[in-house]
Amino acid sequence: MAYIPGGGAPAAGAAPMGSQYCVCKVELSVSGQNLLDRDVTSKSDPFCVLFTENDGRWIEYDRTETAVNNLNPAFSKKFVLDYHFEEVQKLKFALFDQDKSSTQLDEHDFLGQFSCSLGTIVSSKKITRPLLLMNDKPAGKGLITIAAQELSDNQVITLSLAGRKLDKKDLFGKSDPFLEFYKPGDDGKWMLVHRTEVIKYTLDPVWKPFTVPLVSLCDGDMEKPIQVMCYDYDNDGGHDFIGEFQTSVSQMCEARDGVPLEFECINPKKQRKKKNYKNSGIIILRSCKINRDYSFLDYILGGCQLMFTVGIDFTASNGNPLDPSSLHYINPMGTNEYLSAIWAVGQIIQDYDSTWQFVLHTTARGFLNIDKMFPALGFGAQLPPDWKVSMASPRHTRPACPTSASTAPPTSHPSSTTWLGLQPRPHSSRQPRWCRLMVQPPAPEARRPRSDPSCSTCLAV
Repeated sequence: MAYIPGGGAPAAGAAPMGSQYCVCKVELSVSGQNLLDRDVTSKSDPFCVLFTENDGRWIEYDRTETAVNNLNPAFSKKFVLDYHFEEVQKLKFALFDQDKSSTQLDEHDFLGQFSCSLGTIVSSKKITRPLLLMNDKPAGKGLITIAAQELSDNQVITLSLAGRKLDKKDLFGKSDPFLEFYKPGDDGKWMLVHRTEVIKYTLDPVWKPFTVPLVSLCDGDMEKPIQVMCYDYDNDGGHDFIGEFQTSVSQMCEARDGVPLEFECINPKKQRKKKNYKNSGIIILRSCKINRDYSFLDYILGGCQLMFTVGIDFTASNGNPLDPSSLHYINPMGTNEYLSAIWAVGQIIQDYDSTWQFVLHTTARGFLNIDKMFPALGFGAQLPPDWKVSMASPRHTRPACPTSASTAPPTSHPSSTTWLGLQPRPHSSRQPRWCRLMVQPPAPEARRPRSDPSCSTCLAV
């Protein structure tokens, strides 16, 4: 059955962003129960696709991994979204049975869908709802459970693990072990947090180091119990249980490079049946590191600045600025499309930029060209709302190549304030004449210091 979430491409435009908007990250965990069985000789191989609504159209946001031969999947892949309190963010969760390796959704069997707003999930923290078919009829007894977790803690934990002498589970080989990490949910059930990769044909696996947000692993509680389960991977989805153990972040932090921490992997069934049972292998925590994952805001608060550079082609081929059909038309209201665009972006960037200056030159036909932008304004300076600027012409002319390294832009300060208006500038020489478009900078003591390039928390832009 073909699935069409909504026609068309994503609409252009985005919500305005600035220091006055409060945005936080939300992580969504998805699981399914009693899904439809679309396969004849086995069970469904479900995966979940998240869609977000943009101007009435559903746009694919992300997908989970595929749970092989499983009607009750718990997906380890999380959906991370920006949560805007002031917006209604509509979401759609659609589940499919993977039949082919194609990325096209109409190549897979549709298992059901559920739509709601992000606010609904966040306000409830965890919801369970029935899945619906495209005709809004129930998808059998299929249910979807969605849990929300705010990623307010920007600490991340990096773990490096290995195994030794794990139980042999394959008849004609060894084992294909992988690990799953669980944390206790509010309902008392274990919630899957992370699944490692599968290491083929070995009883002594070494898994790749992985990094997860600390709040995802233990909700920021260093003493919260964490259950680690070890399985032998099977292609049919019936993974063989090897063993398990429990720990906590505070305990794992005892592991350092060169000082590993070992955990006995215990199979409770074997432990009850065999009196001389010791363990089903050893899981070795080779290292555990907790670091801070610096956010964009951290860099801004640390003094990082964003440099705003604009390049516009004002050549005569784009039309006479006195002609209303020209993109450079000099609007009697005082602005044109270029100035409006610069203003729209500049009023956001100006809070993070200590430079605002345009250097322009005229072409041989007399129209102005913007060539470069040089430091002019101190931090906190504002663009003039009436777009009145200062223009000063140097006493010399520059060579025809405006990017020549042997010359420098004019350095004299303007002496008067005039309306530039992008007027054509006649001249007697075929060499470009230069003028400077700038706003008077504030006093040096009012300028914000630049980021220290030697500081590890400063970002060079």
